[in-house]
Amino acid sequence: MSWLYLGIAVIFEIAVAISAGNAKGFTRFWWTIATLVSGTIATFFLSLALLTFDVGVGYAIWTSVSGVGIVILGALFFGQQLGWKKALGILLVIGGVVGLRLSGAA
Repeated sequence: MSWLYLGIAVIFEIAVAISAGNAKGFTRFWWTIATLVSGTIATFFLSLALLTFDVGVGYAIWTSVSGVGIVILGALFFGQQLGWKKALGILLVIGGVVGLRLSGAA
């Protein structure tokens, strides 16, 4: 169940980044609300996942997978460039997450 909680936390953390980017420094009310609500939900589900995961490992997986998701969505939907250096970075992050998973984290 902890992996499900972590997955939900990742989805809402990605929503935080997208909402915060559109909030324009918290000057756009509804995007600001979306940022705060999705951040609260992400943190709640992360805390549930951390009941099973080691804190450092769970947090590292959460931030890493969220970061990769944000970069990929930025390239797909927001016209951000995804060059070979970013792609290599994504592969390295994925390798690190797999390594943490293989360490028996949860």
